Amino acid sequence: MITITNLKKAFGKTVACDIENFTVNDGDILGLVGNNGAGKTTLFRMLLDLLKPDEGEVALDGINPAASEEWKASTGSYIDEGFLIDFLTPEEYFAFIGKITDMTQAQVDERLKDFERLAAGEIFGQKKLIRNLSAGNKQKVGIISALFNRPKLVILDEPFNFLDPSSQNVLKHVLTDYNKDTGATILVSSHNLAHTIDISNRIALLEKGHIVRDLANEGGSAKAELENYFETE
Repeated sequence: MITITNLKKAFGKTVACDIENFTVNDGDILGLVGNNGAGKTTLFRMLLDLLKPDEGEVALDGINPAASEEWKASTGSYIDEGFLIDFLTPEEYFAFIGKITDMTQAQVDERLKDFERLAAGEIFGQKKLIRNLSAGNKQKVGIISALFNRPKLVILDEPFNFLDPSSQNVLKHVLTDYNKDTGATILVSSHNLAHTIDISNRIALLEKGHIVRDLANEGGSAKAELENYFETE
């Protein structure tokens, strides 16, 4: 469970986050939507202790990420390509992740088989450094790395960016299947409203750092309200 209490962050006079109280339940797929500057990435960075709030706090299963590192073993995330070690090949990168998490190379190889469809023959066996991959393939490496150790919390910022339509559809299945198989909580921000509606059971709408809607989305029930909001903004 994620809890947010009186969380505030401003950059100069611009309010990036002002959330009084918000809870994400275990097993939710929460879609975070909003126009540019709404505060989605800022919120994710505070959840991951990459950015310090001006006030308030967040807790991941009762742990303040700024006060302890216990949450890291059960959390997978990908915000941007700065998360990658781009002077490695994808194979070397995942071997490294496996090594620091006590996986054998055989276990690493077996785990990567789960992502063959998403990789689409374009990532492994190419003899390319991550830095030389296309933007879409870097994105795939980052997403795979976030899911690699089967974390119970996954945070992905704009994961559909740079992916071709086929890969976007595969990713939707990867995320929903992962949620069903593991019961993990998944937070996804996206400008792609259709994909967010497709995968999320709950959607939070941000506007200028505030959560202005918290919508149940069983069976796409939030679609009409979200489309109306963005048409009239």
